[in-house]
Amino acid sequence: MTVSAPECAALTEGLRAVKARTGLSLTGLAERTPYSRSSWERYLNGKKPVPRQAVEALCAMAGEPSARLLALWELADAEWSGRARSTRPTAPSAPAVPPVSTGADTGASSRARRDSWLVVGAGLAVVVAALTGVLIVALTVLNPGTGQQAGAALPALDPVPGCQGETCEGKDPDRMFCGLPGRADALGPARRTATGARMEIRYSTVCAAAWGRIWHARVGDAIELSAPGARARRTVIENATDTGVYRFTPMIGAPSRNALRLCFLPASGAGRRECVSPR
Repeated sequence: MTVSAPECAALTEGLRAVKARTGLSLTGLAERTPYSRSSWERYLNGKKPVPRQAVEALCAMAGEPSARLLALWELADAEWSGRARSTRPTAPSAPAVPPVSTGADTGASSRARRDSWLVVGAGLAVVVAALTGVLIVALTVLNPGTGQQAGAALPALDPVPGCQGETCEGKDPDRMFCGLPGRADALGPARRTATGARMEIRYSTVCAAAWGRIWHARVGDAIELSAPGARARRTVIENATDTGVYRFTPMIGAPSRNALRLCFLPASGAGRRECVSPR
């Protein structure tokens, strides 16, 4: 595999930037995901196509939305699979230059040559436009290492929250862009449970909504966030992949912060229920 295509190179750079934000080594990534240390080394150096699930897991460990990297992954995956090459426009072959003629044929011949070069120019313009589009996506979807705008695509890097207050009820904090860095904080320190799982209540002032977060959990573990007058929101660790990443409950919109309560429910009822409230 090569990463010469702009979208593949941009994805590789983006993966490295997000990995740096996790603060984890390759060994640490391997311990928290189903992918080995050597696999992560290949993904992060562009030596091997990265699975979509690995991109999602890396973003979850960094506490960042996955939409931006997944957009790049879609482009890179098209390159890896060959779909991009099969659909990319090609320039038409240059027509043979008509023979030089004299007299009455001179005007018609000149027009023919002019029209031929117009066709070639139009074909090249299509190719240039297509390649420019790919580069714009690759450079503006992510500006690795800074998290800042690359070019003039600020909305792609700083999306408007998808909900606020009661309209966030039951929605995913990641998809609504409520959990972006600088938009959400933990209400109190993380709680370590008796089984070793960690949990905390997250709150976004921008979205005026709260949700629960759990990590280092076991399959079957669950957390449930509740608040007076609101429907309790729960998430369950369903598989081994979930045990190595952050998992979130749906949001409770416009809650009273001090009345929020997050409870840990051990798998299969083993152990006691543990709860935490903001301090």
